[in-house]
Amino acid sequence: MDSILLVYCTVPDLNTARSLARTLVEERLAACVNLVPGLTSFYRWQGTVQEDAETLLLIKTAAARHRALQERLRALHPYELPEIIAVPVSAGLPAYLEWVATETLSPPEDPT
Repeated sequence: MDSILLVYCTVPDLNTARSLARTLVEERLAACVNLVPGLTSFYRWQGTVQEDAETLLLIKTAAARHRALQERLRALHPYELPEIIAVPVSAGLPAYLEWVATETLSPPEDPT
């Protein structure tokens, strides 16, 4: 089985999060995306400490799809420098991890 990643990505609002999540799953770049609204992020940007409300995307994907996922996120993301951090999944329910791999590595089904 291919290794699985959990990718963290923050966005400015829930509508952006929903749009990105749907696109990533539809394009088989992610098997599942969880949205966690209500975050407050503190960070230094261009010399100034910022405080912003954000929504977190928790994206499950196969490691082999990470590069394509990252490129797609960069293309669609509203931030100049989006947070895209991938963490390897070291353990999990084997059937779930296999499902993530199948959903992201299998070609799309032909609807006809």
